[in-house]
Amino acid sequence: MSPLLRRTKKKPAGRVVTLVGKPGCHLCEDARAVVSEVCAETGASWVEKDITEDEELYKEYWEQIPVVLIDGEQHTFWRVDPARLRKALGA
Repeated sequence: MSPLLRRTKKKPAGRVVTLVGKPGCHLCEDARAVVSEVCAETGASWVEKDITEDEELYKEYWEQIPVVLIDGEQHTFWRVDPARLRKALGA
């Protein structure tokens, strides 16, 4: 098989999860707990971004928060399933 056609699976420790939310959002708090736990288990790193401080994020995601991105690509929104997140991270 051509090397161009092979997909290399990234290890969880090399992945970055971004949680996009806002203060006072109960779903964001629930998502934060799940993201924090799964990333601690898998070794993935994670960051949190506040849509009230970023106009572009606000325009893109204001109806969907919380939003979870993996390596910059949208994974899910509203509710975060821990098993699905682990699987997406390759754990």
